[in-house]
Amino acid sequence: MTQLALKIDVDTYRGTREGVPRLIEALKKHGAGATFLFSLGPDHTGRAVTRAFRPGFMKKVSRTSVLKHYGLKTLLYGTLLPGPDIGLQCAPLMRRVRDEGFEVGIHTWDHVKWQDGVASADAQWTEQQMHLAMERFEKIFDEPARVHGAAGWQMNRHALRLTRQLGFHYCSDSRGHCPFMPVMHAEIAACPQLPTTLPTLDEILGHGGINESNVANHILDMTMTPPRAGHVYTLHAELEGGKLSGVFDELLSGWKAQGYGLVAMKDLYNTLSLDQLPRNELARGEVSGRSGLLAIQGKEFLT
Repeated sequence: MTQLALKIDVDTYRGTREGVPRLIEALKKHGAGATFLFSLGPDHTGRAVTRAFRPGFMKKVSRTSVLKHYGLKTLLYGTLLPGPDIGLQCAPLMRRVRDEGFEVGIHTWDHVKWQDGVASADAQWTEQQMHLAMERFEKIFDEPARVHGAAGWQMNRHALRLTRQLGFHYCSDSRGHCPFMPVMHAEIAACPQLPTTLPTLDEILGHGGINESNVANHILDMTMTPPRAGHVYTLHAELEGGKLSGVFDELLSGWKAQGYGLVAMKDLYNTLSLDQLPRNELARGEVSGRSGLLAIQGKEFLT
């Protein structure tokens, strides 16, 4: 059975408080596994307003109705309103996710700070941000995190080096087509990447006549033929755990009908032969429907 791993990025306080419980129930209804990756520090979503000057960002905002999905209060956190500390205020709910049998891991400390700053950050800044997240995770769960999925698919060479040093078994920081061992600036990281292989809802809604009524069928068409290495689908607690919950239910039903096993990322990782994974550059490139450059699976290095 081909596996389709569900990776849930929990970006905000609202997504944690409201989206996560809905997703737990949806996953249990379908007997699906999943990996929840948490933002563990302050919610400073409002500071993302600086992205308005990036090419393509405002088009994305208008296509995906950011206000509808995130709410006005969330969009003011870190500017006109103080940003709530997600890990401090939502620790019991995070532990509930683990206790319900789902995999848990690290998304980031401060989502906006990482997404907007890591690409050009130095080693000291990067290490500080990752250590803050690690320490908070251990305080909440009484054990170290074993999986990392970078906010906004943003990485740098220092973060890549730290993925193994900090004890992660694998990471999902990138976009690509199959699991790989990442290489950056001629340095091989001994921590495999399980990249997101499918587009996210906010990347395709509003394009080419795709709307909430047909977006599930659009994605299911992409998964009709199962790839040998399986898929990783990234969803967001604020979307699929909110007003797009119906779309997510359609996707879960459709994937089951297509014969996929719906699993956590650790289940997909456990099927891998690490010594047989390709070595690919962890590059920076564009992804359709998303502004800026992301960490992507680049050229393969033949051995």
